[in-house]
Amino acid sequence: MQASEPKGPPIDLATTPVQFNSPLPKAVDVVIVGAGIVGICAAWELKKLGKSVMVCEKGRVGGEQSSRNWGWVRQTGRDPDELPIMMESLSLWKNIAGETRDNNLLFSEQGVLYLANSNEKLKRLTAFAELAKSHGLHSQLLSSSEAKKHIPNYNGDVLGGLFTASDGRVEPWGAVPALARACSNAGVAITESCAVRTIEQTNGAVSGVITEHGTIKTNQVLVAGGAWSSMLTRQVDVEFPQLSVTSYAVRIDGTPELFSGNVADHGLGICKRLDGGYNIALTDYHDFVVGPDAFAHFKSFSQAAKHSWKDTHFKINAPANYPGGWRTARRWNAEQATPFEHNRILNPATKTKVIDRIKERLHERFDDMDNARVSHAWAGYIDTTPDFVPILDETPLAGLYLATGFSGHGFGIGPGVGNVMAKMITAAPVEHDLTRFRFSRFTDGSRLKLGPM
Repeated sequence: MQASEPKGPPIDLATTPVQFNSPLPKAVDVVIVGAGIVGICAAWELKKLGKSVMVCEKGRVGGEQSSRNWGWVRQTGRDPDELPIMMESLSLWKNIAGETRDNNLLFSEQGVLYLANSNEKLKRLTAFAELAKSHGLHSQLLSSSEAKKHIPNYNGDVLGGLFTASDGRVEPWGAVPALARACSNAGVAITESCAVRTIEQTNGAVSGVITEHGTIKTNQVLVAGGAWSSMLTRQVDVEFPQLSVTSYAVRIDGTPELFSGNVADHGLGICKRLDGGYNIALTDYHDFVVGPDAFAHFKSFSQAAKHSWKDTHFKINAPANYPGGWRTARRWNAEQATPFEHNRILNPATKTKVIDRIKERLHERFDDMDNARVSHAWAGYIDTTPDFVPILDETPLAGLYLATGFSGHGFGIGPGVGNVMAKMITAAPVEHDLTRFRFSRFTDGSRLKLGPM
């Protein structure tokens, strides 16, 4: 097994050649829209279950948030209803490199450390430790001195911490293409630069998809399109509340050892990379573009907005053909080019303000940072739901399934969700309670319970 040289996002469509170009079949059992971590993992599991699968990707495999995240594979801090799926996902991550014989999928068990700088945060960490214990997961509560032993050159305020040794990291920019290659070798059809324009329906059920290159007959479609998902389902009148925020990250080199794994303190998320550098992001800063979707879903997101208001920076104008923007088409017919084709890969611009704030916090909280340098910076569009947990369900249109709205928590849980969706689609037993993730929760009158951001 050979590991490629680690590279970071963003993917540049102009310089990244098409790797997957399967001819469009006339018909398959399942069409998957979106070749991010969830779509590719679902294809992998569906193929194991004997299904013929076509994955249509408008841009490049793993080109958006699946390659732009921090690389964390964590159970720590998960929503209680997500945790069982995440624990299964961790087990799948541990096995997947051996199954595919590709070191780009190697899981590094390096631990996740959460630090508490307030009594409120310490209370939340204590509650999660109890939740973890009830699921047989060992997450160790740490005193202030115990937490500081993990990060001896840290100068921030620490009242305590939570450490989960079994958590870790996978390099995100190599993982999804690697698994896609394994899928392709196993017989899954995958095509890049192939946008699905709309979904065909007959008698209230899915009967096919219309792509920019032709029609594929199928009775089952899984939409795993991240920030684009609701735009596609709107074309067949399947509406649900989803908005997107822009998050930012950098690669830092030239530092002393900050931590051997992943650490989250108040405002910083840090991940040790395979190549020795660190992925670092602000956990209390994101941009949100106010557009027609924001007004349409204002009521649904009101509770979430109160929770995250102080961390949100509002913008009025999105670039053309960005999800939720004023200048982005909301309806089209199958003969028209769509926003999916006009904007193959979401690649938001980075912000000097954010980069400077990351550097300032590093210098404030860690010793010996004089040689630290930002060697790369990038941004990504994160799909969010009003309660910060995903939709994993069949929609009112029979045969149309959704796996979207992961709210920045999707990479690590991707293999587990892929397995869940494959079983759901094939009517195999799903070992998890999916009530929390039902499509109807936004319209059935139930009170939403916010998950962790």
